[in-house]
Amino acid sequence: MASPLTYALLRSVAAIALICYFVLQARKPDGWFGRAFARAMNLGHGSLTDWGLKHVDIESGFKVLDIGCGGGATVHKIASITKDGRVYGIDIAEGSIAVSCQLNSQLIKEGRVVIQRASVSQLPFADDSFDLATAIETQYYWPDLPGDMREILRVLKPGGKLVVIAEMYKGGKYDWLKWPVMWFMRSSHLGVSDHRELFSAAGYGNIEIVEEKSKGWICAMATKPGLDPGAAKS
Repeated sequence: MASPLTYALLRSVAAIALICYFVLQARKPDGWFGRAFARAMNLGHGSLTDWGLKHVDIESGFKVLDIGCGGGATVHKIASITKDGRVYGIDIAEGSIAVSCQLNSQLIKEGRVVIQRASVSQLPFADDSFDLATAIETQYYWPDLPGDMREILRVLKPGGKLVVIAEMYKGGKYDWLKWPVMWFMRSSHLGVSDHRELFSAAGYGNIEIVEEKSKGWICAMATKPGLDPGAAKS
């Protein structure tokens, strides 16, 4: 018969295994649990996304890229605005892709939304393709932040904008509680000045950073140097 110590050790091992599995799913949702996690993120990130997108002018004819599209809720929100444009969602996780395709199935049939598996480090798009790129609750996990920021810059049109929206950042509300979790997940942890320097070093201009301090939210925005994306249409 196993001793109390053995049972305690087994419980500890099981708890650690469960935490590790959860961490892996947070970074890359997959399987049935990953699909459930992606659906939960759609609900959990709704208010944050709505707040962040209020700081962005999105025109009906825009071509938009949502990086780390997760369960596809942001793609769906933006597609409701870009009636004459198209929204592309990319993610590296099969579970996220499946949920996003399901949520946006009608828009995909109409040709207004495209969902595909891809990495931010190697975007499968031509130079100067997008009017807007969004990254919501995903930048933490990018494998090469400086290089990935430059890769996004490549696919933006001159004057196109990248918007990064997050609820965890250095110096934000509850940072003392959230940071240990982010450290365990091997995620980047940037403050306001870090975001500004990251955009600047990658070659972006017109950098703006907005905080919702009561909730611990941040929205960092910048543009690709060049003409306003609407200028070529006029």
